[in-house]
Amino acid sequence: MHLSYLIVGSGYRAKFYARIAGTYPSLFSAMFLCRSEEKAALMTRETGIPAVWSIEEGEAFKPDFVVIAVNKASITDVCAEWVERGYPVLMETPAGMTREQLLRLWELRQKGAKIAVAEQYHRYPELIAGLEAVAAGKIGTPGSAYLSLAHDYHGMSLLRRMLLTQGESYTIRGERTMHPVTETDSRTGPIPGNPVRDKARDTVWITFASGKTALYDFSGVQYHSFIRSRHVIVRGDRGEWCDTVLYGLDESGQPIREMLSPVVPSRYRELDTAMLRDARRAPGAALSMDNLQDEFAIASMLYDMKEFIENGTEVYPLQEALEDAWFRILMEEALADPWKEIHAEPMPWR
Repeated sequence: MHLSYLIVGSGYRAKFYARIAGTYPSLFSAMFLCRSEEKAALMTRETGIPAVWSIEEGEAFKPDFVVIAVNKASITDVCAEWVERGYPVLMETPAGMTREQLLRLWELRQKGAKIAVAEQYHRYPELIAGLEAVAAGKIGTPGSAYLSLAHDYHGMSLLRRMLLTQGESYTIRGERTMHPVTETDSRTGPIPGNPVRDKARDTVWITFASGKTALYDFSGVQYHSFIRSRHVIVRGDRGEWCDTVLYGLDESGQPIREMLSPVVPSRYRELDTAMLRDARRAPGAALSMDNLQDEFAIASMLYDMKEFIENGTEVYPLQEALEDAWFRILMEEALADPWKEIHAEPMPWR
């Protein structure tokens, strides 16, 4: 298998796709499409991936599909532009920032456009074992969850899988509060001087139509910090998934406790790297939510684009990606009016 893709964009997320092409040259080839000759030259210097600055040159690359990794405000319009040119698309998250943008994508899908969204968190090796345990009924029927791990649309994607509530309507209410925290780390490395700044923390209560509930509790500082951690708890009637531990009952009713290790599914054996294997072998250690996991998760989605292009097998269901983005919109509405109950109205994709 070998796939080629054109990366439209040149920011932080776009570079992930370039690094993946460099890590797996036998599987992927990539090219950047940038806004200017200067930006194209910079991308090539930084990543070693060829870059062009005109659509004609990008199309001459003859990509199998196009990766859309531009800013959030523009991503829907740019996605529409490329699907209207006839290309399958893998777009970064979120699928859109407004209700109108989400409805536009769904309309394009109804017309046959091949649109995939790179919602990757459920593919993190650190989370796969827990999600599989829940799906297999190892904690019984899940009834409630606490998630302090990823922001808005990523969080909802995980919560639906943790509670098995795909397609359900829901209500939300919540509050945004500000708290001082010492900044210790960032995307580019440790922060000198340990400055203390106020950071927003969002607390959102979600009640699904089935009666299952979730508490979303997150602050962006948790992504890069030496003093803030991330957590997940999923409770069922026969057990609980708590971070890297699974509690449950065996067939005779005796309690069991299982440590959950990071998993690379056999389907993606070609994507397993020495760094991933070393991390999984570390005694008692789980992978952290870092670039290593993110790049594997994105690489697995790129890998799955072959089947999506050939037979329509979805990399990540567009309905779910639209629901993720719709949750973000509703969450912002709820946070603007603390603890007011917001009902998620039925949408065409649900």
